[in-house]
Amino acid sequence: MTAVGRPRRSCLAVPGSSVKMLGKAQGLPADQVFLDLEDAVAPLAKPDARKNIVAALNEGDWAGKTRVVRVNDLTTPWTYRDVIEVVEGAGANLDCIMLPKAQNAEQVHWLDLLLTQIERTLGLEVGRIGIEAQIENAAGLVNVDAIAAASPRVETIIFGPADFMASINMKSLVVGALIPDYPGDPYHYILMRILMAARMHDKQAIDGPFLQIRDTDAFREVAKRSAALGFDGKWVLHPGQIDAANEVYSPAQADYDHAELILDAYDWYTSEAGGKLGAVMLGDEMIDEASRKMALVIAAKGRAAGMTRTSSFTPPSE
Repeated sequence: MTAVGRPRRSCLAVPGSSVKMLGKAQGLPADQVFLDLEDAVAPLAKPDARKNIVAALNEGDWAGKTRVVRVNDLTTPWTYRDVIEVVEGAGANLDCIMLPKAQNAEQVHWLDLLLTQIERTLGLEVGRIGIEAQIENAAGLVNVDAIAAASPRVETIIFGPADFMASINMKSLVVGALIPDYPGDPYHYILMRILMAARMHDKQAIDGPFLQIRDTDAFREVAKRSAALGFDGKWVLHPGQIDAANEVYSPAQADYDHAELILDAYDWYTSEAGGKLGAVMLGDEMIDEASRKMALVIAAKGRAAGMTRTSSFTPPSE
């Protein structure tokens, strides 16, 4: 996996203005929840939503989930109050702040500095609260390398498709799906660009939402595309999408078993007992150091998902 080990196969969006949804989300099997102060909350409801989120973080049982709050973007008048009220009120029970519509490294620097000031003031561990940067327009994508490198706090780079589509005048109203008039995947370059920046700086890459929330089969097909590229997870907007995301961004059982088998076999064959060999046959497959690195990725994803292997390696008899 990447340096940041938190599982994020499913990242559930929860409106901060809904006490009912904040309560329900605690019992759902999402790896991460992000409590939203931005698009899901009307301007007049934002002050109360901050209070709801602080109460939910402090009083709720999030059962090991990664706890994130999405604040408003820095072009709005709400952002600084979002950060101050949420972190001062519930910083000890918060894992990350999500910064939407990140456009440059300076915006990440601002958030990093503000978090540091609050942590020092409250006596919290400096640097513990991470940052998730959401790429939602052309400026953010052009500057994504600098955004990913802007702070050690940055844990994820996230694709925000709806605002991105609007920002580049894309001719579609269906968020996250392929466009029939385009002979290919119009999001492929964007996803790969985000993925390269994330991996260059050892961050996780998260795909954005699919808005047709009742069409789980379509959600699954869209998720498979970014999962195949190497993305770590995807936003879910409805409880019905959670199981699909957890499945798609986990390895298949056979792949997980095979990865663990490669690691065990390579470890044995390169040892004194195994003959100190660097390239060997495992069944009909040749494995070497490159095979080990590939297997590490799949095995780490399986372990993070809580998978249990169903096979084991037995060294060959003399």
